Amino acid sequence: YADGRHWTNKHMAWLRSLPFDSTDLQGVFDSYHGEMEHCRQRLATLDKEVAALAERSEYKEVVGLLRCLRGVDTLTAITLLTELFEFGRFDSPRKLMAYLGLVPSEASSGEKRRPGAITKTGNGRVRRLLIESAWHYRHRASVSKELKHRRDGQPLWAIDVADRAMARLYKRYHRLIERGKVPSKAVVAVARELAGFLWSLLHEHQRRQIQAAT
Repeated sequence: YADGRHWTNKHMAWLRSLPFDSTDLQGVFDSYHGEMEHCRQRLATLDKEVAALAERSEYKEVVGLLRCLRGVDTLTAITLLTELFEFGRFDSPRKLMAYLGLVPSEASSGEKRRPGAITKTGNGRVRRLLIESAWHYRHRASVSKELKHRRDGQPLWAIDVADRAMARLYKRYHRLIERGKVPSKAVVAVARELAGFLWSLLHEHQRRQIQAAT
């Protein structure tokens, strides 16, 4: 297929139009195509269930705050909240980074210390999602139409945190690239700092809640 992006409606229509001379080949294709359609429908159903979960009173406000960040939409936000539960148990950004296995390991010999690869301890699912989100920060800081829509109705302080994250992480990624780091390693470093911004955002939310209650 060379007439646009894969897995679009146009691509799917092209797949369905493919002719086969052999009934055996047609049968194999129909079997694979039917299984793929089943998976697509199942994913669509799960997306709706996640969206409904994010609308629950215990999640809605915080999901809205997290979606102010570039690269964080409903699925990532709800996964962060349900996997990590209470962010208050991490009393510093560094502890959250360590829990997610995003901090470098160390190889020590005598008085020498050499940083190694990230530890990859803790919650691998959240770590993977943060690394996926971190790829968005290689692009110049800007607010897309979709991101602007996600920010509608959100407090200015949360948008300010998200804007600072966007500006800082873009610079961080490109500084590392200029120093010769490969993109995959630069993105992991960005994901580590993104975890810090998440911590800052949610702790500020908690502080404001406590302040409003007193």
